[in-house]
Parts: sequence; structure tokens; C-alpha cells
Amino acid sequence: MNSSLGIFSYLCPPKADINMNKVATILGKWTEISLVFRILIGLVIGAILGLAVPGWSSIGILGVVFVSALKAVAPVLVAVLVAASIAKAGGGLGPRFRLLILLYMLSTFAAAMVAVTGSFLFPVTLNLQDTLMAAQAPGALKDVFTNLLTGMVANPLTAISTANYIAILFWAILVGLALKLKASEATVNVVGDFAEVTTLVVRWIIQCAPFGILGLVFTTVSENGLDIFTTYGQLLLLLIGCMLFNALVLNPLIAFVMLRKNPYPLVLACLRESGLQAFFTRSSAANIPVNMNLCRKLGLDKDFYAVSIPLGATVNMGGAAVTITVMTLAVAHTVGIEVSFGSAVLLSALATLAACGTSGVAGGSLLLVPMACSFFGIGNDVAMQAVAIGFIIGVVQDSLETAINSSSDVFFTAVAESFDRG
Repeated sequence: MNSSLGIFSYLCPPKADINMNKVATILGKWTEISLVFRILIGLVIGAILGLAVPGWSSIGILGVVFVSALKAVAPVLVAVLVAASIAKAGGGLGPRFRLLILLYMLSTFAAAMVAVTGSFLFPVTLNLQDTLMAAQAPGALKDVFTNLLTGMVANPLTAISTANYIAILFWAILVGLALKLKASEATVNVVGDFAEVTTLVVRWIIQCAPFGILGLVFTTVSENGLDIFTTYGQLLLLLIGCMLFNALVLNPLIAFVMLRKNPYPLVLACLRESGLQAFFTRSSAANIPVNMNLCRKLGLDKDFYAVSIPLGATVNMGGAAVTITVMTLAVAHTVGIEVSFGSAVLLSALATLAACGTSGVAGGSLLLVPMACSFFGIGNDVAMQAVAIGFIIGVVQDSLETAINSSSDVFFTAVAESFDRG
């Protein structure tokens, strides 16, 4: 008998083979079930466990591991996919990208205007006290874009390790162009193969989403009571209403005007398969792999979505624009400032530009509220109290904001590609 076969038989006896086959069969049946259905099961189980056994904190580790895995792989995925896509891409994508950026900016500005309208119709006031946040907020719009521009040329390896997507996009595009101009076909194929391998790893991680969502929901339910819904209920309802109007009315209307087709099947698919996970992970970076996987399932052009999705995670910020606008106007109403329509339009433009810089500011959209408040002459000491309230309701506000932002990245990518194809 061949010695290597004997060793193999010793290490992997027939019984072990049978057990492995059973495991493979179980995994096969598990993956055949709809991922969304599995996530919903994890959501329900996590909520039940959070209410029944809130002290079992170890269950929350599932959520931490899942989000950490997505965050870890996302920068590498973006870097290799963008570089490979640029290196392999032919002509004809320029008009599509111009249209996409226009859609991103139009949607973000429209979301800010919806927030202005909602704040005028249903004015909210806050109970501002002398509680200040220790966080550092940018003082002016110039500071936001200065940070973005300096961050764009950060060390590429540091950018990947710190998930600086502005810098990752910048360097990946340059590397892709260099590969396209100078590299051999074999080298380009190697980069493409690495991108495919990274994509496969992402798909494996996404299959673990039900367990991750279970852990995330458990942590949320066990650590947060219902107080936020009563103490800040009116503010939350205004934020939620504006964000949902943006996702369910405004964005579909833009798509219908462009495509003359019913946009709601695409809207619901994006919310179901992208928005649901983004709501619980509360991380646009962690949802980039999820969005790319959804684009693949929708049959979109890989060369297009490899760039459009990480770009959207940076500049498509309708939910953030709503948060900045609503919180700013709430502070203005509280201190008795009369806001004219013209000022509100300027605030919307400011919120649109500021929201595009949200991903480059630690703390996200809430830390841009003081900058927007300064537009009305409101001091930083008052504005930062609103930021403190924002962090209290963040378990809902930030979750929904991320879901709206992230799911619309896929939505507008699909709309731009469909319009370009005619």
C-alpha cells in the first residue's frame, strides 16, 4: 500500500469522511435558504434573548466578530476591485459615472430639503442643558474639506489599515491607471484573480450574517431600554419620517423620472438586502462588501459598481443630510431663531456639502451639527448639547441613517447603469 495513502487513511478514517459529508450537506441546505430569511430569524432570536437573558453578554460577541470581519476585509476588497476594474475597463464608463455623481448629489440635496420642510411643518425643540461633549467638531466647511484633501493623499498602506476610503479610492484609481498603461496582461490578470479571491472571502463572511445580526440585536435590546422613544420621541419621529420619505418617495421618484419604470421592486430589494444589514451594523464601511455582493446578484457591471459603491459610501449621504438639517433647525427653534426660506435653502446646500465629508470626520454626521449651527450664529457650547442628544438617540438615528445611505448606493448604481444602457 502507498504510504501516503496509509497516512491519509489514518488521519481521515472513513467515519470522518462520513461526518464531513454530513457537515457539507448541512451547510449546503443552510445556504439554500434565503439569506434575508435567515437574517430575520437571527433578528428575532437575538431580540428574544436580549429580553429573556440580558446578562448573557457573551452572545454579543457574535455581532462584534461579524462587523469586525466585514470592516477588516472591506478596505482590501475596495482597493483590489477598484484597481482591477480600472486596469481592465474599456471606454464608455465616463458618462455613467458623471450621471451617478449627479444622482448622489441631487438625492442628498433633496433629502436636506425634505428635512427643512419637515422641520417647518413639525418644529421640534430640545431640552438643552449644560452638558458638553468632549469630541472635537470641525469649525467650518473649509475644515471638513481640508481634512478630506489631506486624508486623500495619506499613506496607502495606512489608508487600508485605518479604512480611509477617500485615500483608498485615490490610490487604487492611480494604481489601476498605471496597470492599464504599463503592466502586462498577465500582471493585470493576477490582480484580477486576487480581486476574485477577496470577493469569495467576502461571500463566506456574508453567509455568517444571521449569527452576526443575532449578536448585534441582542446587544441593542439588552443594553437599551425604551426610554429614548419617550424622552426624545418627537425628534426621533421627525428624523425617521424624513429619512423614510427620502428612501420610499423621493429616490423612487427620481428613478421613475429617469427610467419611466416602476422603481419599487429595486427599492425594496435594496432596503431588504442592503438596508437591513446596514441598520444593525451601523457601518457604511462594513456594508460595502454587502452592497457589492448585491450588485453582483443584480447583474450589474462589475467595472462600474467596484468604484460606484465605495464612492457612494463617501459622497452619497442623504441620511446624514437629514440628520444635520433636522438637528440644526431643532436647535434654532429652541433658541428662538427665525429661519427664512432662503436661509433654509442655503442650509440644505451646506448640509449636502458637509454630508459628503461625513465619512472623513470622526463621529459622523452629528459632529457636523455645530458647523451647521454656526451658519445661524449659534455658539458651539449650545450646539454640542444637541450633539449629546444625538448620541443618546443614535441607536435608532445612526442605524436608520446608515441603512438609508448604504442601500441607496446600490439603488442609484443600478439606476445610472439602466439609464446608460437605454
